[in-house]
Amino acid sequence: MIFITGPLFSGKRTYARTICGEDEICPDTRDLAAGEKDLPALADRLAAQYKVVISTEVGSGVVPADADERAAREAAGRLACLLAERADTVIRVFCGLPMALKGELP
Repeated sequence: MIFITGPLFSGKRTYARTICGEDEICPDTRDLAAGEKDLPALADRLAAQYKVVISTEVGSGVVPADADERAAREAAGRLACLLAERADTVIRVFCGLPMALKGELP
C-alpha cells in the first residue's frame, strides 16, 4: 500500500491518479477516523482494500476549541501514523511535488 499525505489541496489526489485508477484510491481518511473505536482495525482494512490511501495532514494548524473536533483531529492523526506504519511507501505531497518519506516514489 502507498500512503500519501500532505496539506489540504496540495495535489495528493492528482498525484495518486498517476499511480493507479480512481477505484484503487481511498477517500481521504480524515473523515473516516472520526468516531472510530478501533483505529488499528480500520488501518488494516484500508491497507488491504486500497492500493493508495490518502490523508490530509492535521497537525499544522490551529487546535479546534470544540472538544469533538479536537477528538476527531486526534483520531485522524493517529490513523495516519498507523497507515504510515503499514505502508510500503509513504509520500508527502506539497505544492504538487511528491517527496518519498519511506520507500521510493513509484
